Amino acid sequence: MQMNANYTSLVAVGDSFTEGMSDLLPDGSYRGWADLLAARMAAQNPGFRYANLAVRGKLIGQIVAEQVDVAAAMQADVVTLVGGLNDTLRPKCDMNRVRDLLEEAVERLAPSCKQLVLMRSPGRNGPVMERFRPRMEELYAHVDDLASRHGAVVVDLYGAPVLGDQRLWDVDRLHPTAEGHRRIAEAVWQALGHPPEDDWRTPLSAAVPLNWAARRVADARFARQHLAPWIVRRLTGRSSGDGRPPKRPELLPYDGPLP
Repeated sequence: MQMNANYTSLVAVGDSFTEGMSDLLPDGSYRGWADLLAARMAAQNPGFRYANLAVRGKLIGQIVAEQVDVAAAMQADVVTLVGGLNDTLRPKCDMNRVRDLLEEAVERLAPSCKQLVLMRSPGRNGPVMERFRPRMEELYAHVDDLASRHGAVVVDLYGAPVLGDQRLWDVDRLHPTAEGHRRIAEAVWQALGHPPEDDWRTPLSAAVPLNWAARRVADARFARQHLAPWIVRRLTGRSSGDGRPPKRPELLPYDGPLP
């Protein structure tokens, strides 16, 4: 990694985390940390090019099959790869297969770009996090190993306590809020060698605890709007990303708002 490197292109590979859910824009589309990062990089480099191949719901096998070769062919300066977490959240998960597929992705992408970026993704504090924590930490140990062998940068979001704060997570309890995505973009920006604009690890102010009734209302809303549909998709073998194309499938000049 070069400090203050002049990167002129970015390709983002992954699932809903990289697609930008739940950083919702007024037109109903999602922005997210990758778009925010691209905007900041474009502000420094006229003609900066950006592609985002990430699609919600994708497992690591789908990411490898559908996105990795496309991204490698683009020969971008920077490629970000975040995948495998959806696999770890499934009731049944073959971690050996997940590790092998992630390694395959890194082996294809690392030679295709100047800088590959991997992540130890954050998780919302709570009982669900505790249940799946061993799998996540097994995945992240493999991420660290792959990075050391292939010269990739690892952005350690998992090790930042503030990103476990429930207030930085949407009501679906799976995706960061707009502020969460902003902090993640800042973390990647700094990992790429750019000077910090703020400390993305800064804790939020003390929260006023919700009373019992408010917590039950929030739980019921979550179960009705998000948990039940997720269970139905698992039982029927469907995914929220089925038939959905990437939002930026081509490596083209960035045309969004600048920071």
